[in-house]
Amino acid sequence: MSKRKICVVTGTRAEYGLLYWILRELQQDESIDLQIVATGMHLSQEFGLTYKQIENDGFIINEKVEMLLSSDTPVGIAKSVGLGTISFAETLQRLNPNIIVVLGDRFEIFSAVQSAMILRIPIAHIHGGELTEGLIDEGLRHSITKMSQIHFVATEAYRRRVIQLGEQPDNVFNFGAPGLDYIGNLNLLSKEELQESIGIRFNEQTFLVTYHPVTLEENTSEEHVKELLAALDYFPNASIIFTKSNSDTNGRIINQLLGEYVENNKGRCKIFASLGQKRYLSAIKHCDVVIGNSSSGLIEVPAFKKPTVNIGDRQKGRIKTASVIDCDDQATEIKNSIQKALTKDFNSQLLNMRSEYGGHGNTSKQIAQILKTIQLDGIVKKTFYDVDVNV
Repeated sequence: MSKRKICVVTGTRAEYGLLYWILRELQQDESIDLQIVATGMHLSQEFGLTYKQIENDGFIINEKVEMLLSSDTPVGIAKSVGLGTISFAETLQRLNPNIIVVLGDRFEIFSAVQSAMILRIPIAHIHGGELTEGLIDEGLRHSITKMSQIHFVATEAYRRRVIQLGEQPDNVFNFGAPGLDYIGNLNLLSKEELQESIGIRFNEQTFLVTYHPVTLEENTSEEHVKELLAALDYFPNASIIFTKSNSDTNGRIINQLLGEYVENNKGRCKIFASLGQKRYLSAIKHCDVVIGNSSSGLIEVPAFKKPTVNIGDRQKGRIKTASVIDCDDQATEIKNSIQKALTKDFNSQLLNMRSEYGGHGNTSKQIAQILKTIQLDGIVKKTFYDVDVNV
């Protein structure tokens, strides 16, 4: 019997980290021919050439799809989507997978899914049904859902939303967030090992900061990052670990400003294009607060019982636990939220908190099992599932 060819597409360091244990499960199964396509930021020198991490982890990259242009303007991003669609059509024709697996909502993934749909390749989508009302990702995510046949969501509320979009309930699975499998399956670095690895000594307070553009706002990145940095100035004795922004519109201005801040605060600040999943999660474990607007602040950080200061509208609409402190983009509001996150009273409330996104350590195994066994014959012909809605 021929092996089932499962093609996993990844475009960013963060997304690869969430896919890691699924890849491991598929790689170890002799009935599966695992194919990996790296694209987007993985292939960019500016963002750390993170495809090397995939190879260092023992995976074989079957194809590399170049699609990022040097411009991070809206026009540049739109052209990158077009270039990606053309390139993925050729790549998927060569690989001829039985199914492709994608995660999330970025424009690189949108390009891959467009091509797969037209080539009549079944699509499995992870992390559908979520809301991020400040981003173009909102529309891309729901579009990817409609082009996909198999869905792995992170909460029951998201499962209901995917079904509301007309997807068949039998093909919508809620096993939780696969990224949380790291917490039970990975030996994280000790505080001393982490400090040695990243080259910074932790002071009395340590912040982990990740900030990305809010892509449905026009030219706000520079203003908002300046407000964030002004808030951090209120904590001159804190050690700060920055991770760079992704390749969204205006991401480069964010990275430039962060780089200048680190240069002016040498000794207590470091910036990284990519920490890698092990160091990033170790940093969450040993920091006092995570600051910014990354989805990890809502999904992974609460599993460590650590506070998140979530800035602005990038994650507006996502399910949040009590550990997440929402604030606007003004320096005073950010400062006040950080101060709240550092208090003993606030942190004591987090000790018995449950994650909204699962975290039982077997999400990836369950997803992989479905990918290996689900019936694919005729699955590309979808029927719309109507639900009773009173409007």
